[in-house]
Amino acid sequence: MKAHLLHVLILFAAGDVSAQIKPVDDKSTIDFSIRNFGIRVSGTFKGMEGTIHFDPAHLDQANFDISLDANSVNTDNSLRDDHLRGESYLDIKNYPKIRLVSTKVIPSNKKDIWFLSGKLTIKGHTKDISFPFSATAAMGGYLFKGAFKIKRKDFEVGGTSTISDEMDVSLSVFAN
Repeated sequence: MKAHLLHVLILFAAGDVSAQIKPVDDKSTIDFSIRNFGIRVSGTFKGMEGTIHFDPAHLDQANFDISLDANSVNTDNSLRDDHLRGESYLDIKNYPKIRLVSTKVIPSNKKDIWFLSGKLTIKGHTKDISFPFSATAAMGGYLFKGAFKIKRKDFEVGGTSTISDEMDVSLSVFAN
């Protein structure tokens, strides 16, 4: 016990203040929108889990490893949602999770704005991604907000469907 306490004190004294926090699913939203026949269709994902290490003073230690439950896709249309869970779209039987793992977090020239570079995995396909995000201290944790675009065909989602290739994604993730 004394050795454990000593180790914690040494880490604190050495400046290792990057605490591990976890996303809070019911206080977070992952929204997406895409055009189908020219009409914007939007939806959400839930089932967020993972770990985040974030301290603006120690960005070299920052790390995001977050996943979503692909089965949670919700466009307020149960027939469409079932179709999106199928093999030609998200194929949730074989790929139940969507995952984002950071490779680097760097500051921007704006206060409280950072850039996350990482790997996004959907349906077994991993692609590089980079986007700006904000981090605001809130309720003993952080509220992270960001947005980016992806090309669904890069992840073999939707085949030759009538939907647009470009999808907008916005994140509002509370973690503590």
